Amino acid sequence: MNETSLINHVKLAINPRFQDWVLFSNGTYIILPDSLKHDPENNAIKIMKEFGPVHAGGPAGDFSITKLKLTEGWSISGHYYGMYTYVHPDELKAAGIDTGKEVEIGLLGRSKRNRDGEECRIIHMNHSNSM
Repeated sequence: MNETSLINHVKLAINPRFQDWVLFSNGTYIILPDSLKHDPENNAIKIMKEFGPVHAGGPAGDFSITKLKLTEGWSISGHYYGMYTYVHPDELKAAGIDTGKEVEIGLLGRSKRNRDGEECRIIHMNHSNSM
């Protein structure tokens, strides 16, 4: 999936009342609270470095899965409130994952979040006019 397509899917995945968010190259996005809107790039990278990498046996390995309604795919949440990873059905096919196996969808999303935690490459910042 190219960056433009990823950005468009994530825009549809996020509740429109949340206007301030940052998207990383592997599909992880962080919805920023008001207190972090003043420096979105640095704040998002700080959060990603701390909460993106997966560590077995702790909360960093936990996830939950939400089937999206306004676009194809799933949003995978982790242990940081406001951090989610978008997973598109084509990614499942490429990885040989059956769309009916939620745990595998979640594991794929978690692995994408881990890559974002290691790479920390932002591809899009969305903000309200109040930033």
